[in-house]
Amino acid sequence: MREIRAGQITQAVRDLCIRANKVLPCDIEARLAGAAERETSPLAKEILGDLMENCRVAREMDIPICQDTGMAVVFVRLGQEVHITGGLLTEAVNRGVSLGYTEGLLRCSVAGDPLRRVNTGDNTPAVLHLELVEGEECTITVAPKGFGSENMSRLKMFTPAASREDIMDFVVECVTLAGSNPCPPVVVGVGIGGNFEQVALLAKKALCRSSDRPNTDEYYAQMEKELLCRINRTGVGPQGFGGDTTALAVNIEQYATHIAGLPVAVNMGCHVTRHAMASL
Repeated sequence: MREIRAGQITQAVRDLCIRANKVLPCDIEARLAGAAERETSPLAKEILGDLMENCRVAREMDIPICQDTGMAVVFVRLGQEVHITGGLLTEAVNRGVSLGYTEGLLRCSVAGDPLRRVNTGDNTPAVLHLELVEGEECTITVAPKGFGSENMSRLKMFTPAASREDIMDFVVECVTLAGSNPCPPVVVGVGIGGNFEQVALLAKKALCRSSDRPNTDEYYAQMEKELLCRINRTGVGPQGFGGDTTALAVNIEQYATHIAGLPVAVNMGCHVTRHAMASL
């Protein structure tokens, strides 16, 4: 049995909150650069250049990529042979988020109650997802999620009679209706299957998968490619000003579901779809 101190988790979460908000994942930055090269609209090309410059300046000046430093979504994959000492996991994670946002001078955007709307002042509590896995490691992913894109997300409970094309139409519709609101070019996370609550989690997990790694099932990998092409033909374009680049990537995660249902969730990620990961 391996022991990991709660303080180690706190420190890791703190550092990940800061890194995720200041440094864009390499795959997303590379896709922005590739899109700028291919873009045929002069205005869209200029906007993509500005977005890339923003990422460069944020990295060099050690400041956030976006002023909306998001609500902290934390995924913990905890090995079953790990024993956490010196405190509770949830408290350790929230302590790390608090330190990351206050010491990192990141904007705190969390209201402690959804209706009373009083800011907690340190961006806690985080949204924590725990998964028990084999082994002696603890892998932590922090994915700050701004709400310009989060508010454009949708979930639909299809019937089993829905076709592959029906699902694809829904995804494209979500992006089209969102327009400029999620700060395109977007990364589109799609969850298919499970039940009401799990399908939303699948879509969120999809946003944390590298856009360089297609779905391991060729059926869904092909669906990702087709959706990306269709979305980029909508003409929404960077920041909604038109062009060839409405989405940088489409990632699908799927799970088994009930014979009477077919849940589908679409979680929008903006052009700074942020996440950072560390293993203890």
